Amino acid sequence: MNIKAVASRANVSTATVSRTINGSAKVSPETAARVHLAIGALNFFPNTNARALGSGRSNLLGLIISEITNPFFPELVKAFEDIAVGSGKEILIANTNYDPERTMKCVTRMLERKVDGVAIMTSEMDDHLIEFFRKKHIPVVFLDTGEPAPGISCVHIDYSAGVEMAMSHLVKLGHKRIAFISGPLSLTSARTRYRAFADSSARDHLQANPDLVQEGNHRPDGGYKAMCRILDSKTMPTAVLTSNDLTAIGALGAIAERGLRVPQDISIIGFDDIQLSAYTTPALTTVRLPHTSIAEAAIHSLLKTQGAAGQKPTAGEQHFISPTFVERKSTGPVPQVKKLRSPKLSRPVPQVS
Repeated sequence: MNIKAVASRANVSTATVSRTINGSAKVSPETAARVHLAIGALNFFPNTNARALGSGRSNLLGLIISEITNPFFPELVKAFEDIAVGSGKEILIANTNYDPERTMKCVTRMLERKVDGVAIMTSEMDDHLIEFFRKKHIPVVFLDTGEPAPGISCVHIDYSAGVEMAMSHLVKLGHKRIAFISGPLSLTSARTRYRAFADSSARDHLQANPDLVQEGNHRPDGGYKAMCRILDSKTMPTAVLTSNDLTAIGALGAIAERGLRVPQDISIIGFDDIQLSAYTTPALTTVRLPHTSIAEAAIHSLLKTQGAAGQKPTAGEQHFISPTFVERKSTGPVPQVKKLRSPKLSRPVPQVS
C-alpha cells in the first residue's frame, strides 16, 4: 500500500495524508481521524526516509550514554524514550563506555542518520564537541558541561548537594571516620563528588585520612576492590560513602566477605538510586537522581531549540536538577562494639567506638 491508496480511501489529497502523518495543525481533527482510519485499514507504514526528505525533519533524536550495563543509564533511556515517543519522536541510542574517542564516533553516527537533535548524557567528552555542534547547527544538550548558546542546552545535576545530604545524615548518626569511594577521577562528575566529600569533611571537622579515600570505576568490581583496600588499612571506618550504587553493591560484598555487618559494624550510602538498590541486603540508603526530570529537561530543550526546518537552532536553555536523599536500612548509629576481627585478617580490626 502507498500514500495514494490511503488518500483514495480517506477521500483526501496525498498532501493531506502527508500533513496528517507529520502532525500538521493545518489538518482538521475530523479529517485526521479519517486518514488514520484509512492507514489502519490498509496497514500502511509511512516511509520515514521519504518523510524526512519532504519535511526536513527525521523525527529522530540521538541519545548518547556512558555505559549501558550501568542500571542508571537504562532507567534514563526508558524515561527519555517514553517522553520522546509521546512527542512523536524516535530515538537512536549509542554507548560510549566512558571513552571520549568513542563519543566522537557516536556523534558521527548520529549525524549520518540526520537526527533532529542529540542528548549527550555523559561528561567524558572533549570541549571541541561543543564547537563542532555549533558549526553543524544541530540542537544538542550536554550533561554536566558547557554553557547555553544557540542550539546548545545544558543539564546540570547538583551532585554536591547530594553528597552534603549523605554526609549530614552520617554525621547526625555520630560517624566521624567516614570513608569515600570515588568514581574515575578523569570524569567531571566524579571529581565534583570527590570535592564535595572533602568540603563536607572539612566543614564537619572530620579528620582527613588518605587511606579512607579510594578511587573506584563506577562498577561493582571497583567498589569491591576499593572497599578491600579500605578494610586492609590501619584505620577502620564506621561509615562509607560511595559515588554510585554499583560501587556500593560491590562494597557490600567486600564487607560481608570480611564477616562484618551492615549497618551494625559499618554504614554505607550509595548514589543514583537505581531500582536494584531497594532490594540489596540490607536495602541501600542512597541519593536519588530523578531520571524522569533529567530526560524531560533534555528532550524539551532539544524540541524547543530546533527551530523551523532548514533554519538555525534558537537560544539554548539551562536546567538544574536537584537530588533527594533516600534513607533505607544500610545506615545506622556508630557501632559500640569494642573489637572486631575479620577472618581475612591476622590482626584485630582497630576499635570503632
